[in-house]
Amino acid sequence: MNYETLIQSLPGVMPPTKRLSFKEKIKWTLLALLLYFIMSQIYIWGISPSNIHYLQEMSTLFGASIGTIITLGIGPIVTSSIILQMLMGTGLLGWDTSTHHGKIMFQGTQKILSIILCVVEAVVYTLMGAVQPINFATTTLVLIIFQIALGGWIILFLDEIVSKWGFGSGISLFIAAGISKDIILKLISPMTSSGTMPLAGESAVGLLPNFIKSISSGAPDIGLLLPVFMTIVIFVIVVYAQAMRVEIPLAYGSVRGFGRKWPLKFIYTNVLPVILTAALLINIKVWSKLLYDRGITIFGTFSQTGQPISGFVHYLSPPTNFIWNLLNFNIIGDEVLRVITYTIFMVLGSVVFSIFWVESAGMGSNKVAQQIQQSGMQIPGFRRDIRVMETILERYIPNLAIMGGAFVGFLAAFSDFAGALTSGTGLLLTVMIIYQLYEQIATQHIEDLHPSLKKFIKS
Repeated sequence: MNYETLIQSLPGVMPPTKRLSFKEKIKWTLLALLLYFIMSQIYIWGISPSNIHYLQEMSTLFGASIGTIITLGIGPIVTSSIILQMLMGTGLLGWDTSTHHGKIMFQGTQKILSIILCVVEAVVYTLMGAVQPINFATTTLVLIIFQIALGGWIILFLDEIVSKWGFGSGISLFIAAGISKDIILKLISPMTSSGTMPLAGESAVGLLPNFIKSISSGAPDIGLLLPVFMTIVIFVIVVYAQAMRVEIPLAYGSVRGFGRKWPLKFIYTNVLPVILTAALLINIKVWSKLLYDRGITIFGTFSQTGQPISGFVHYLSPPTNFIWNLLNFNIIGDEVLRVITYTIFMVLGSVVFSIFWVESAGMGSNKVAQQIQQSGMQIPGFRRDIRVMETILERYIPNLAIMGGAFVGFLAAFSDFAGALTSGTGLLLTVMIIYQLYEQIATQHIEDLHPSLKKFIKS
């Protein structure tokens, strides 16, 4: 059995044999989302509840819930994508993902790697303290590892269901769902972080209940509204940037007077570069913390709550109150340095992954020129030659990949140190994912919608 045969024999979700309606797609999407939320409430047998919220902040981006069966979330899927993207970008893997064979090899390899990483990460989480077993008996450890890995495998197949039968991808759906839940809780939850109603001297998780409480006490705390304001500002910026594009005029070579425009978005590679950058950063922090727990401080040290307080990882962690301190003329040198290093990491990482994604996902100038050529169209005023089209597209696509990647990287970093309701990367991704879902519905299923909903989307 050769490698391609092995890939094709992997268990998977069969694609639909006919075009799915809006109702069918929304049904499968909501079903996958319901199963995801149910799994987030199924706690792993054999672990200590005292460590259930360990690494919870860093797991938000992975759509994970530490201590439940989805402890890994989409982590293995994203990590496997990072590895393959880097191998593709460096030329070590020569698959052409614009061909059927290349897609099969890439997607199959990613699935195999994700399945393996579910087990590897489950072992690491269990043995290095991310989840705390109630005892270290062999049977207990094996059962914990199996439950964590099983959750990762289920998420892998739920991602396939959404990708083939629903809207968007499972990765995007679970990220948006987890972060939206986090935003809502931080905005309106009247409970404390321990899940109880606040007593005298305690504060609720939600900013609005705390703000109302400060008003009733006669001393309104305006600072509580800053995260809400920054979240709205970032939301508006992202929606506006999503609509920015360069449009290449095209005309049919055989039919005079008919043409169209080929849009090249400013955020050319969408959310993938910042997902991969943030996932890389989370992996660095997780491994640094696990090493620190074993007495290895080469990457930095951590507080008892798991926050980096010195070393390399400390300067890759943004100060969330930086903007508020700046408005109050309270400038701290360490915070300024952390803002600079964190922003540089996010911008450079997003640019690098954006370039890799353009080359590996068939979005480069050559591939786009081939698509235009195959559609029977040409750029007015130029002869119908793929080399001419490639030259013209080369003026825009590489620059858009770099500028778009740098923009989303900077905006994600800015959201973090501006103190938005959730992580900057998470907020950015959620807005972009929802906007892409809106675009997909508007372009593919506008005729399937209820007249009032159709009118709203068209407007």
